[in-house]
Amino acid sequence: MARQIGLRDIHIALLTKDDDTGVTYDTPAKLERAISAKLSPKANSESIYSDDTVEDIITAFEGVDVEIEINQLSLESRAKLQGSKVVKGVLIESKDDMPPTLALGFKSKKNNGKYRYVWLLKGKFELATDEYDTEAEKPQPKSAKLKGTFFARDNDGNYRFIADEDATGIDQTIITAWFTAVPAEPIQI
Repeated sequence: MARQIGLRDIHIALLTKDDDTGVTYDTPAKLERAISAKLSPKANSESIYSDDTVEDIITAFEGVDVEIEINQLSLESRAKLQGSKVVKGVLIESKDDMPPTLALGFKSKKNNGKYRYVWLLKGKFELATDEYDTEAEKPQPKSAKLKGTFFARDNDGNYRFIADEDATGIDQTIITAWFTAVPAEPIQI
């Protein structure tokens, strides 16, 4: 089995509708160059006891904590992620800014040369953290680190799609369209 050895093409797409009638997203937009991504699913578990032993364990999905690092964060990307605005090249951040609900997609190269494709379907990012250092003899470049929480959609309960380009039975049209639109759930025929 091939291992993950890379990360690239981080995209976001604003979630514009998520209700009983369906799910819609804006067209995905690429963020800056990817450095790392960490996805940490969270669940609550409760043991049920009877006859002095564990009878069952009930688990409830909470969400996915996401940490991504990119080479930089443009003012436009920062505004999209945190609900701010850019006017005449100036990022304007307000206490009333509301981070939008969005989807996060990327691909990860495997050591066989093929890719794993991922979309987290609904979540929000926190405000970006800034770090600055004085210039010294040895350059210390800074990258942008973002934290967010992703959770299940209201419409269908789905929270993530993962596709391996080299999986048996994969519909290659799904892979070729991965970043043109957040994919719909494939239908089994």
